[in-house]
Amino acid sequence: MDLLAIPAFTDNYVWLLHDGQRALVVDPGDAGPVLDALQRLNLQLDTILLTHHHADHVGGVDALREAFHPRIVGPAFETLPGPVERLSEGDTVTALGLTFSVIDVPGHTAGHIAFYTPQMDGLPLLFCGDTLFSGGCGRLFEGTPAQMLASLDKLAALPGNTRVCCTHEYTLANLKFALAVEPGNTALQAYAEACKAKREHDQPTLPSSVDLERRINPFLRSREAAVTAAARRFDASASGEVAVFAALREWKNQFR
Repeated sequence: MDLLAIPAFTDNYVWLLHDGQRALVVDPGDAGPVLDALQRLNLQLDTILLTHHHADHVGGVDALREAFHPRIVGPAFETLPGPVERLSEGDTVTALGLTFSVIDVPGHTAGHIAFYTPQMDGLPLLFCGDTLFSGGCGRLFEGTPAQMLASLDKLAALPGNTRVCCTHEYTLANLKFALAVEPGNTALQAYAEACKAKREHDQPTLPSSVDLERRINPFLRSREAAVTAAARRFDASASGEVAVFAALREWKNQFR
């Protein structure tokens, strides 16, 4: 089974998983790059997985539906280009011989979901949409800080070797913020240098891993003393873990 990150727009990735004959894609905001990859690799599109409703994640669905008539699966409570099979936490979907569990991860949007399988070539695999980024997390367009913190806690509890397939190449910008929050984090320093080298060679920084994100991502580390203290320097009124997380997210919103 091969996993590919197909660049789309300026910084999106459409994830493509295939067995040499059939493929699934995740969050195809733009059909063009997906169609090109499927043609180049001589693949039949079997399944589309959707994590949330934003146009840069669903904009290519209709064209791909017309070309291949794939199975399309998405969140139960979001407006999507239908028809779509509607799933929520506790449901599973099987594609290319892999069974994915659905995880509800509201925060970025109200009905955002993620897809997780423990079976992919001996390493678990997570398609997390815009909930978790390497070194960061999604903006809270529809959900609350409490919801996003709970969602990230769910993802952080997955096995450490889980590959984290985020849908944007935001890593360097996220790590710049992370270093402002936690400048003494040596794992973060080393990771930032490695990611910088990859981008200088036009290589993706993704997928990441759950274990790595636990060590370098301030939004998974908001309960760590150094991160909490930094958030309170930004907002001295932040009291309690949700308020600290909210302060961290607002700091990131303003960070340049």
